[in-house]
Amino acid sequence: MPGFGIWFGKTDKVALGHQYRLKWSLRAPLILLACFAMAACGPAKDTHVGQPGTKRKLVFKQMLRNFEPMGLMLRGRKPYEKDRFLRYAVELQTLSTQPWQYFTPGSNYSPTRAKSEVWQKPAQFKQAQQVFIAASAQLADSAKTGDMDVIRASYGKVADSCKACHRDFRGGPH
Repeated sequence: MPGFGIWFGKTDKVALGHQYRLKWSLRAPLILLACFAMAACGPAKDTHVGQPGTKRKLVFKQMLRNFEPMGLMLRGRKPYEKDRFLRYAVELQTLSTQPWQYFTPGSNYSPTRAKSEVWQKPAQFKQAQQVFIAASAQLADSAKTGDMDVIRASYGKVADSCKACHRDFRGGPH
């Protein structure tokens, strides 16, 4: 009778014959089942017309791809390169105005992480957007100076605006 070891590839060298085939005949379907189960656990897809949730999520991801490398430079985890930092800051400033158009009425559906306050408190949400846009513009201007103290302060304002907006208008998946 096969032992517990067949699940982990351990078999007696003497008894390899039919156990080897049994081992793979038992393990292969389980491995496939596990793969299918993990694939089904992925994020929910946005199937709504125009997919505003997906579009705004893509813009936010692009913002993060620019924001994070700047933080690594400011914390000394990557070398500071003025030109590269400036490119990131300018790109962030450009992107800072883009996701808001995708917070349309009726786009508060799964898989969004937007809280209902986005639609219930539009004036406050608009104000949070303006704070972020202004902070991003200030960071781009600061990046042109190369003055690390000024850049750090501007970067902190962008980070604070992100945190405030997430606190007030972003939650877990619906």
